[in-house]
Amino acid sequence: MKKILLILLCLPMFGFGQQTFNFMHNGLNREYIYYAPANLQVDAPLVFVAHGFTGSAQGIMNYCGMNTIADQNGFAVCYPQGTIDSWGDNFWNVGYDFHAGVTVDDVDFIVSLASYLQSTHQLSTTNTFFTGMSNGAEMCYLLACEGPNIFRAFAPVAGTIFPNGLTNNICSPGIPVPIFETHGRNDNITLIQGDPFDQFWGPYLSIDTIIDFWVDQNSLTNLIVDTFPNLNNNNKITISYKFSDPITNNEVWLYTHKSGHNWGDDGDIVIEQEIWDFFNQMSLSTSTSIQEHPIKNKLIKVVDILGRETEKVRNTLLFYIYDDGTVDKQIIFNK
Repeated sequence: MKKILLILLCLPMFGFGQQTFNFMHNGLNREYIYYAPANLQVDAPLVFVAHGFTGSAQGIMNYCGMNTIADQNGFAVCYPQGTIDSWGDNFWNVGYDFHAGVTVDDVDFIVSLASYLQSTHQLSTTNTFFTGMSNGAEMCYLLACEGPNIFRAFAPVAGTIFPNGLTNNICSPGIPVPIFETHGRNDNITLIQGDPFDQFWGPYLSIDTIIDFWVDQNSLTNLIVDTFPNLNNNNKITISYKFSDPITNNEVWLYTHKSGHNWGDDGDIVIEQEIWDFFNQMSLSTSTSIQEHPIKNKLIKVVDILGRETEKVRNTLLFYIYDDGTVDKQIIFNK
């Protein structure tokens, strides 16, 4: 009886709550934290959250607030752990100059882990998503470029693309990839304007260049620009740019805020909620391969800034009034 009990205690437990596991990949013993809300449904979505340079799975889990969003919306969360470099720092191998020659294949690790979790926990193979901050955000972009098929959408926070980290210095996903970048306009670590001559991290792209690439990759034609209300009067305004087209559901979003290199919370938005809203909107139906937009309230009328009813016109501030009393402020541009 004692032997049976000992064996049971040594088996991995797949219940709800937070648990840490090991995962062997290419001869390395990798770690991850898996979080499952109580009563998680079969075929539930799966969200990966990756830590930054020198960070940890535990640290980003404590910081980002995603478990609370998972509890409220019924999805599982995985916090993978990077490997340790020669200076003793946790990292993701995305192409930093000082990691030249490192052979750790984090793309294959993440893809393999996602497939394993989908199978082991009966999670959705259609709606699996990836977000992360800083070095973890750069892992988002690397996966979007080189391993997008297993993930439906990506939400990098305070990240960029390092061309030296890409195979042949080229991003070629081969399919449309929904992207949601959040970035501080005063970020002094990952400059929003990029730095082609950076002597520490290595050359990296500007956010404008990155967003333009994904907009073109996804063949998007419409742009809606909006400003979030400054709820705490700190003048740290968050601006959203949402690229879309009338047919597909492969949008590209960019939020810029006035803060620096952080998760993006200026008091006006809860970024983890915005990330989940983006993932949820980009979700595909599990019963059909057709891409679907979420059901919206009925539009009653469109008015201009003077309250005059008007047609939908471009390059003009308009107010969209719906039957539930909500009002959307939008400017729609042709790209």
